Amino acid sequence: MVTHNRVILELAAIPENVGVARLMAAVVAAQGEFTVAEVDEVKLAVSEAVTNAIVHGYRCDGSRMVRMEAALEDGELVIVVIDHGRGIEDVAMAMQPAVTTDPERMGLGFSFMEAHMDHVEVTSQVGQGTRVVMRKRPAARDVASLKGS
Repeated sequence: MVTHNRVILELAAIPENVGVARLMAAVVAAQGEFTVAEVDEVKLAVSEAVTNAIVHGYRCDGSRMVRMEAALEDGELVIVVIDHGRGIEDVAMAMQPAVTTDPERMGLGFSFMEAHMDHVEVTSQVGQGTRVVMRKRPAARDVASLKGS
């Protein structure tokens, strides 16, 4: 595995920092072979992951930090969002559409992540926090690799 670039960012758990996370993800993705539409998909997935950490993991406690890592590994974008907040009791249930711990929210965050990324892995432990790993390959690269086979 060749890592072409890796960026680590720690953000205070406030809603205003979702935009900062989106921007960082877009900058790293733009260094790969991603289209503008694919970068927009990445930004949406990152918005959902970071919002979940802020709203559900930390309940918007700005004294807490969300860690985000973004890397290009062999042309694939890997984004990791980590919080050390409340954690998720039942990850499989939480990943179902319309399931949420906040009645003011739609509960579609994980669904959006899965729809726009190639792979989403969520690990969590109650009282310890949550780690979301999202991976995306550029569609053009997938087509090129199929032609070469």
